[in-house]
Amino acid sequence: MNHPIQHPVIDDRMARLRQRDCPSSDFRRFVQEIAQLMVPAVTANFPTLPVEIETPLEITTGQMLAREIVLVPILRAGLGMLEGFHRLLPEASVAHVGVARNEDTLIPESYYFNAPANIQDAQIIILDPMLATGGSASTTMSKLKNHGAQHIHFACLVAAPEGLKNLHAEHPDVPVYYAALDTQLNQQGYILPGLGDAGDRIFGTVRP
Repeated sequence: MNHPIQHPVIDDRMARLRQRDCPSSDFRRFVQEIAQLMVPAVTANFPTLPVEIETPLEITTGQMLAREIVLVPILRAGLGMLEGFHRLLPEASVAHVGVARNEDTLIPESYYFNAPANIQDAQIIILDPMLATGGSASTTMSKLKNHGAQHIHFACLVAAPEGLKNLHAEHPDVPVYYAALDTQLNQQGYILPGLGDAGDRIFGTVRP
């Protein structure tokens, strides 16, 4: 289930942050702004429940979200999207998942997991700027499912066709939302044309 999110402001911010000379402070801000603009699309199908509310004038019926929301940034780059989602969903809890590639097996492994107690019944939104091979996202989804998560969504800025294919093969039940679909991966597993290493650019750790 692919869900491209198209919006002129998202396109503008994507063009700006892709630029090689975009400073870290601006890159971080653009990532947050894109993430915030993605929230309505990612949450559009979340279930609601009717509730009776009292306005200053009369009693009426409104709709409130049926489930609590848990945001799951994949460490560390996913933290760059967290603030954008939290601005519109300040009531959301946050789980953290750390995933790193084993240099011997080249397989992503989870090295850190911390999630709130309501994860089984909550709407889960995994955040990671880049969907390259899909390994980190798939590992995170498996970890969450092993802890009982059922309602999982994945949101990224840039996706590669290879990552989408791999992710849907391993987790066909998880919808994927992205702001841009790029061309392919290079031999090192980087997305082309991409935007470089999102974590390094967000946190200013780019090496010359």
